[in-house]
Amino acid sequence: MKKTLLILSLIFVYHAGFSQQEPAFGDGEWFKFRMSYSNWLKAGNATLLVKDEVLNEKPVYHVVGKGWTTGMIKWFFKVTDRYESYFDKTTNLPYKFVRNIDEGGHTKDLEIEFDQDNNKAHVHDKKHKRKVVVDTKPNIQDMVSTFYYLRNNLDTENLNVGDEVKIDMFFDEENYGFKLQYLGEEIIDTDFGDVMSLKFRPYVMAGRVFKEEESLTLWVSKDKNKLPLRIKADLAVGSLRADLDAFKGLKHPFNIVVKN
Repeated sequence: MKKTLLILSLIFVYHAGFSQQEPAFGDGEWFKFRMSYSNWLKAGNATLLVKDEVLNEKPVYHVVGKGWTTGMIKWFFKVTDRYESYFDKTTNLPYKFVRNIDEGGHTKDLEIEFDQDNNKAHVHDKKHKRKVVVDTKPNIQDMVSTFYYLRNNLDTENLNVGDEVKIDMFFDEENYGFKLQYLGEEIIDTDFGDVMSLKFRPYVMAGRVFKEEESLTLWVSKDKNKLPLRIKADLAVGSLRADLDAFKGLKHPFNIVVKN
């Protein structure tokens, strides 16, 4: 299930061009995803919730992401993960990130404060009672804020098949250069009907988890919401799939090509 949560993390990090004017999301938006292993065994669920809040006298979006195992898997590998991001409502740059996970007994409890003016990340490892300050790239994102930042700025009219884009992210105590390629448009069959989607290939590190760098494929809705619809991954052993299972609080209409 540790692999499942890795895939969930990558759901949050697609990237392409910019210029959308209308906000893609707002207070109260909620997603639920279902995970399956090798396209038949239910592996777990995940949720994302957006809330309006104030942090240090600044209006922010507070996003809470949760992931947990279900069914047979939880009996031999129980997972309860929680990710949080507090990011500016205007710039979408993060001020605070929380990662509190328990994956089969492997635990982490991290809280990161971002100083965007001075390009610093103040990392508090609560489990080991340790604090460290790390230099970051300008306008750094965390794994959750990236998803919402790009939903607000993705320019779908100027994407060309084969375009590759990059973004600087910070995860745990490291800067992370993430690259993704645009593969084109595709109508996919979902629980809600046939949906026109934008298809991407996030590049990952081949090795113990993934078969190769091009093991992931991601689909997001081609509308003003930019919903994460599906992600597939070829793993070193088997495959993993995440599908949007439920939603509420969308800011814009969800475009269905053909209803079931």
